[in-house]
Amino acid sequence: MSGSYEDSASLEETTDSFWEVGNYKRAVKRIDDGHRLCNDLMNCIHERAKIEKAYSQQLTDWSKRWRQLVEKGPQYGTLERAWLGIMTEADKISELHQDVRNSLVNEDFEKVKNWQKDAYHKQIMGGFKETKEAEDGFRKAQKPWAKKLKEMEAAKKAYHMACKEEKLAVTREANGKADQSVTPDQLKKLSDKSEKCKQDVQKTKEKYDKGLEELNKCTPQYMENMEQVF
Repeated sequence: MSGSYEDSASLEETTDSFWEVGNYKRAVKRIDDGHRLCNDLMNCIHERAKIEKAYSQQLTDWSKRWRQLVEKGPQYGTLERAWLGIMTEADKISELHQDVRNSLVNEDFEKVKNWQKDAYHKQIMGGFKETKEAEDGFRKAQKPWAKKLKEMEAAKKAYHMACKEEKLAVTREANGKADQSVTPDQLKKLSDKSEKCKQDVQKTKEKYDKGLEELNKCTPQYMENMEQVF
């Protein structure tokens, strides 16, 4: 009797591998995620620019108000010059923050915006052209391999079932031989059943092995095709 059923059954495990059927959808989702992340990044830059502009304006307003007060006040000499120096420093810092704001808006924000515009093209029916192209490309690249995988898994299931039937038939035959009440005709039927199950195991194993061989043979080309789409 074949003893490989228990060993091969343990190989039935699920995996999150990119190469498994349908798992390319996560890679496709990254395209849509990329567009959303561009929007998020632009919002982040825009908010930072608003903060820089607001701080710059606050410094300017503060400097203007206090400069007027100092110029009208009774102080003079070194105190007045030092006091006005604080305003001058604030004006320079204000300019720096305004420059940061302008750089964020006119350079960083525009770079992300233009990249997003060049990288994503909306379709009339909704969604992005790039997402559809990736989806179609992965599906086409995976289809032949998925077919071989399906055939192999069907053969594997048939082989495992045949192993179960064989084990049951052999057990029944052994019990029949040990039971004095079983007639020779009944024993022959049990023996024939056991023999047929052994033949089925051999046939299904050959088909399973062939399926594995064909799957392994086409896997390198499959992986290459998927990488080209990626």
